[in-house]
Amino acid sequence: MSYAARKRRQRRAKGGATRVLLVLLVALVTGTVVAGAGAVGYVASIADDVDLDDLKPADPGANSVVFAADGTKLGYIDGPILRQSIRGEEMGRYIRQATVAVEDRRFYQHGGVDVEGVARAAIRNVTEGANREGASTLEMQLIRNLYTGDRDESYKRKIREAKLADQLEKRHPGREGKEWVLTKYLDSVPYGNARNGQNIIGVAAAARVYFNKRPKDLTLAQAATIAGLPQAPSDYNPFYHPDAALKRRNDVLRRMAEQGYIGYEEAAEAQDKPLGLKASDYYTRRREQFVIDYVRAELIKKYGANRVREGGMRIHTTISLKRQQLARAALAKNFVPGGPASAIVSINPKTGDVTTMASTASYADSKYNLVTQSERQPGSTFKTVVLMAALRAGIDPDSTSYTSVSGQKLTPDGWAPKTFSGKSGGTMSITKATLASDNSVYAQLDLDVGPQNVTKAARLMGITSTLQSLPAESLGGLKHGVNPLEMARAYSTIANGGKRITPRIVTRVELPNGRTLRPQNVKAVRTFSAGVASKATEILAKNVQGGTGRKAILSNCPAAGKTGTTDRAADAWFAGFTKGMTTVTWVGYPKSTLLSTGEQGGGRPAQTWHDFMASAVDDRVCGPFPKAPFQGSRGTGEHASGGSKALRGDDDAAGPDSDVPGTGTPDPGAYEQPLQDLPR
Repeated sequence: MSYAARKRRQRRAKGGATRVLLVLLVALVTGTVVAGAGAVGYVASIADDVDLDDLKPADPGANSVVFAADGTKLGYIDGPILRQSIRGEEMGRYIRQATVAVEDRRFYQHGGVDVEGVARAAIRNVTEGANREGASTLEMQLIRNLYTGDRDESYKRKIREAKLADQLEKRHPGREGKEWVLTKYLDSVPYGNARNGQNIIGVAAAARVYFNKRPKDLTLAQAATIAGLPQAPSDYNPFYHPDAALKRRNDVLRRMAEQGYIGYEEAAEAQDKPLGLKASDYYTRRREQFVIDYVRAELIKKYGANRVREGGMRIHTTISLKRQQLARAALAKNFVPGGPASAIVSINPKTGDVTTMASTASYADSKYNLVTQSERQPGSTFKTVVLMAALRAGIDPDSTSYTSVSGQKLTPDGWAPKTFSGKSGGTMSITKATLASDNSVYAQLDLDVGPQNVTKAARLMGITSTLQSLPAESLGGLKHGVNPLEMARAYSTIANGGKRITPRIVTRVELPNGRTLRPQNVKAVRTFSAGVASKATEILAKNVQGGTGRKAILSNCPAAGKTGTTDRAADAWFAGFTKGMTTVTWVGYPKSTLLSTGEQGGGRPAQTWHDFMASAVDDRVCGPFPKAPFQGSRGTGEHASGGSKALRGDDDAAGPDSDVPGTGTPDPGAYEQPLQDLPR
């Protein structure tokens, strides 16, 4: 015989008194006399099928709540239930007394099964010829709510509940045990439905939904209203059946007076009061709703929808409310309602922490997150990817020159990109072409480096959107586009000295059992040498100082960045960074790629970037950019000035081997996955 079986037999041997109660239960409640041994055998055959040690209490669930980086509550995540777990002392005296008075008047006298209550119920049921009164104690109801979930009306269920309630009483004895049972009951019993259909579980949620109060702050009349709900939550719901709820409340108050919890005058005074409902938006009121939706989506990927929506998680994020406010101020300063939409996202390039995620979009009008869900053409901000591909191929941007010819046919299929102004820019170095954002030079550079190598560089920087390794992508002509968060990640790879970070918005998740989860740990992978990142930073810093990004210059902080404008000015961008903060601004019409914003990246997008960053940066994110040596040589591609050899598709055509990843024979250790397996 197993250990568990021996223990079960021992408990049965000691359960004589309990079995007598159970016999009485079935005899009185059914109104049937079952003779001696037959009754015992009947009850034993049912009761012995269950044991509290074999059952695990169900988790009634709870709403997950999201916090900003400073601990400020942003709001609750939507779910099918409304519940907050609270301690007994937070429930208040009235709700505890009212619940005992109406649900289990002999709660503090019986041992989990109320013999007097059974007898009273049986007599009434037999004499009135119907099941007019139940005999379930709070212990039995708690067993039903947390352990068995059994809702049928059979007598077998009642016998099982009585057996388990007796065991529960022995597990939690005395007055302290009674308070434990009452607290658990109040924390898990249903209290009806909110107006949006969510199930209200537990007294904390009920107090918030019906009266917008904490349970301990409920008045006597309010506590009585809530205490009357569990027997028939739908029939007594004060939102839908106020007359029935009022009658039920007054009955609860009468019982409280009869049982000595309150005086008759106090009860009468409370009975004269109106219901006084105060519908609350406590669970639906949110700050930063786009942030909450993004957090929810990220955690659902990790833990599943049910756990996130009902798991009672306390979710701590990286979002700075101060920066959110500053971002919206910068957006409002530069853009007017009715015009194109705009968005700002900021990342800590060292950790990947998303500190800012703001836009001019109204959540009430659209749940579409412009920062994380939009797929827009990046324009010339994508030239930085071509620059990084050239640098990792060992091409020196200062000594390598191209001749800008607007409309020059560059490929056999007739691709002939034009410069923004439509004028040829003459011969210039890659560095100067970056400052001028010259399309012709960058188109030729892309062909020399090889579009497939530009795709590799994009992946190494953190761009995950669809890429086809087409020459037009060098100028931002992507099939589906990118979102601002994606571009912020890419530019953070440069700001982080060549280490690609994984954006994170959740620092930790605290579970009801005290366990802490860290679903998004800091992750940085070196994908470019420090020298490549340093050289790119040097060029992008020059672009802010004297190129197309001049409006982004910060008087109090070194900055680097690149502008971007698409055809017809449908999208305008500025992507830039300081030593410790990467920020991307975007402007466009979310529902159209045909409407012109009338903006260029070097205009209001750069100005918005400046206005936000000037107010948001501090000593922690400012300072000189780190320097690292870059080893490169003049490019010899067929399109370069004086070039003779094409680099397309040939990583080894960059010149002699060096310590720069991608120069000479690629170093597989410099990448998170082999080059040939990198997604496109």
